[in-house]
Amino acid sequence: MASGILSRSLSLFKSSTFLLSTKPQFFSSKKTFYSQAAPTYFSYKLVGSVTCRIDSSRVGTRATFSTQAVSSNEPVVSVDWLHANLKQPDIKVLDASWYMPNEQRNPLQEYQVAHIPGALFFDVDGISDRTTNLPHMLPSEEAFAAAVSALGIENKDGVVVYDGKGIFSAARVWWMFRVFGHDRVWVLDGGLPRWRASGYDVESSASSDTILKASAASEAIEKVYQRQAVAPITFQTKFQPHLVWTLDQVWKNIEETTYQHIDARSKARFDGVAPEPRKGIRSGHVPGSKCIPFSQMLDGSQTLLSNEELKKNFDQEGISLDKPIVTSCGTGVTACILALGLHRLGKTDVPVYDGSWTEWGGHPDVPVSTSEA
Repeated sequence: MASGILSRSLSLFKSSTFLLSTKPQFFSSKKTFYSQAAPTYFSYKLVGSVTCRIDSSRVGTRATFSTQAVSSNEPVVSVDWLHANLKQPDIKVLDASWYMPNEQRNPLQEYQVAHIPGALFFDVDGISDRTTNLPHMLPSEEAFAAAVSALGIENKDGVVVYDGKGIFSAARVWWMFRVFGHDRVWVLDGGLPRWRASGYDVESSASSDTILKASAASEAIEKVYQRQAVAPITFQTKFQPHLVWTLDQVWKNIEETTYQHIDARSKARFDGVAPEPRKGIRSGHVPGSKCIPFSQMLDGSQTLLSNEELKKNFDQEGISLDKPIVTSCGTGVTACILALGLHRLGKTDVPVYDGSWTEWGGHPDVPVSTSEA
C-alpha cells in the first residue's frame, strides 16, 4: 500500500495551476544575465492534467560549464556544476526535503510545486526502519536496496541530493548512501534556494513517473518489512558499520572517551534550559559531549563553509581533528551536517549516532547531563 501522504498529495494537486518563477535578478560573469522586462507566460500540459505556467521573462545566455568529474572526497557540488551535468544519464538527483513537525511544511507537496528538473523525491520518513517508533531510523540493507531500486537508481549512478532549506535533510540522505556503501553521492551546496536564486529552471509534476517512483519506493519498504516479494533489485548495498552508532556504543564511549562526541543541537537544548520539541524527552546532553550547532557549518546562504572557517569553528570548541569523532543531534538529521563539514576537512569516517537525543533522552536508564547557567 502506498504511503498516505503520497496519495493525499496526488489528489490535492490534480487539476491545479501553479506559477513557477524565480524573481528576476542581474548576474554577470558566469551566471545568466536577466532583464527586468515585464514577465510573459506560456502554458503546457503535464501527465495528470496539471497545467503549469512558467515565467519566461528571463532573457540572455547562460555560460556553459563543462562536464567534469567530482571527487568523492568533496561532499558537495555547486548548482553550476549540477546544471551543466543535469542531463548526464548517470547523474540522479534527489529532493530529500524534510522539515521539523512544528514547521508545518509538506515536503512532497512542495516537491510537486517546484523541483529541479528530473529530480526524484526521497521520502526521509518513509525510507526508514519500520520496526521502531523512533523517527526516520536507518532502514535495513534489504529495505534500502529495494527502495533505491524502485527509484531507478543503480550503483553506477552519481547521486546529488538537495533539500528546500539549503543544506539540511539532504545531508542525512548523503550519509545514508555512504552507510550502504555508495560513495558517489554529493549534497547540492545551497540546495533548491541557491538553484532558484541562480536563475535555473524548476519544474512541476503531479501523477508523473517521478511521483509513481516515490510511491513504488514506499511500497517496496513496506513489502520488505512484511517479508513480501519485491521487484528486482538494481542497487546493491555494502553496509559500512563504522559510520553508524547505537545507544550502546555511545554509552560505552562515556567511560572510554575514545571518540569526541559532538552534538549538533542548539546550545539551549544541549544545556537543558530549553525543552525538547518532542514530548517525553528529557532535556540535556550525553555526559562528556560538546555542542557545535549545525548552523556553524554553514554560511548565511546555507552553503557549506570553507575548510578554514570549518576548522576554526571546531578548534574554538576544543575539537581535535586528529582524534576520532562521533556526531549526534535530535533525530539523526543535523548530525549529518556536522559529518558533512568534517568530511570536507578530510575526516571521512565520522559515525553518526542514529537514534540521537530522541532515543537517548527518552531512555530512562541512561545518564543525562545539564550545563550550569
